[in-house]
Amino acid sequence: MVSEVIVLAGPASPSLSREVAVLLDVECVEIEWKIFPDGESYIRCPIEVEGESVTLIQTMFPNQDKRLIELFLMLDLLQDLKAGEVTLVIPYLAYMRQDKRFMDGEAISIKTISKVIEGLNVDKVILIDVHSPLVLRYFKTEVSHISAMPLIGRYLKKLDLKDPFILAPDRKAFALAKIVADALNAPCNYLEKKRDLITGTVKTEFKQLDVADRDVVIIDDIISTGGTVANAAKIVRHLGARSILAACTHALMIANAFEKLRNSGVSEVIGTNTIENQFSKVSVAPAIVKVIKSA
Repeated sequence: MVSEVIVLAGPASPSLSREVAVLLDVECVEIEWKIFPDGESYIRCPIEVEGESVTLIQTMFPNQDKRLIELFLMLDLLQDLKAGEVTLVIPYLAYMRQDKRFMDGEAISIKTISKVIEGLNVDKVILIDVHSPLVLRYFKTEVSHISAMPLIGRYLKKLDLKDPFILAPDRKAFALAKIVADALNAPCNYLEKKRDLITGTVKTEFKQLDVADRDVVIIDDIISTGGTVANAAKIVRHLGARSILAACTHALMIANAFEKLRNSGVSEVIGTNTIENQFSKVSVAPAIVKVIKSA
């Protein structure tokens, strides 16, 4: 029992926060919040936190900018209320994909976000499957980076998959896919893609893969518009895959992403509760709790 910790549930992560608190056997308190008619956010902590160790959980989607403002208000409030050690859990970190200048003159968005967070006196940060190791370099605060892939692998093992094949839709996702493949004792491979930096259009190169009559699971860290995974699905469908699943840590699923994936041959999307939506089929709470307990 970690009785000295209070779990504070940010507006974007109520269910995940409750799960973490249950696993820790501690109190979970939901931050009070509302939106004023002009769109501004109101935040209130309903309990005394002076001198207390607090774990604040707040994801940054949907509406990243709104979730960021809520986070900044909550962190500054905890500082005002003289909370003790503050551990910040960010299940999905907004702006992490802009981790360098891809073109001259671009803002490195994640550098700005990390600066603001650190200026609000956070003692520890827990992140889940950031898009690139570059992201971690911008945090000077103690950071624990964990992956949801072992949990996704465990979930997939419970499914009745026929001769599964694990596929990364690009080279960057291969390390994640390999974790899942090892959990299933399944083969693993990746495709090559190219993204137009101006239009954002993604092209995936065709590749011969041994997927005929097999259940293929496409693994990525983020599914946003679904274009990258859909391209991969079309290739393995052409090669005779028996079925196609898509699994990721962060299922943003923007606009018609699910329809796009279904049309490409994907029968199911498996996400985690880093973002709480209809695709949240795997909980990252056990991984978060493991890090908190080991601190």
